[in-house]
Amino acid sequence: MQIINIVFRTIFFYFFITIAYRIMGKREIGQLGIIDLIVSILIAELVAISIENINDSIFNTIMPISALVLLELLLAYISIKSKKIRSTLSGKPSVIIKSGKINYQEMVRQRYSMDDLLLSLRQKSIKSIEDVEYAILEPNGKLSIFEYNFLKLHTNYPMPLILDSDIQYNTLKTIHKSKSWLLNNLQNEGLKVEDIFYAFYKGNKIFIIRKNDLITKS
Repeated sequence: MQIINIVFRTIFFYFFITIAYRIMGKREIGQLGIIDLIVSILIAELVAISIENINDSIFNTIMPISALVLLELLLAYISIKSKKIRSTLSGKPSVIIKSGKINYQEMVRQRYSMDDLLLSLRQKSIKSIEDVEYAILEPNGKLSIFEYNFLKLHTNYPMPLILDSDIQYNTLKTIHKSKSWLLNNLQNEGLKVEDIFYAFYKGNKIFIIRKNDLITKS
């Protein structure tokens, strides 16, 4: 009877957790952020405890897992509405290599070692750092790598200036521009920061997607 109870709980939580993750919209582990990973660990621990303690009610595990799912959905909604909270919870991407040069200060800030960098390059079948034009450490810990073209000509990597009406000051610092420069360019187009959904800098030009451009007329 005890074995049957354990098997039942295992099968039950298999489907229950599958539904929970479908609700949270998760995909693969490599795409999980810090908050997502914490929730995943807590859910795994709760399920393990429930399977071991077969004398406890199964609802003692269902309730906290449901609470975690609701918390995850709430945080995801708040993160969409607030750039600051999204950056606090999920972090920001960091440029580790730019124009073939390593940004050691950013590596130290992110506690990202040379061994980590070289490992990521090897996993992408890249033999030398000199073959990399840009490498960006994403909030989920993955390294996005952009190799040089065949002739090793510099390409213009699109750098975000405004994300959902929020100015990206790190980008302005990187391209050696000021906030007033950005505002003047927007003013020349008859726009304000609040009107911008996404704006990026590429090839000494600013490309803008207005919020009104996302509204489709029926």
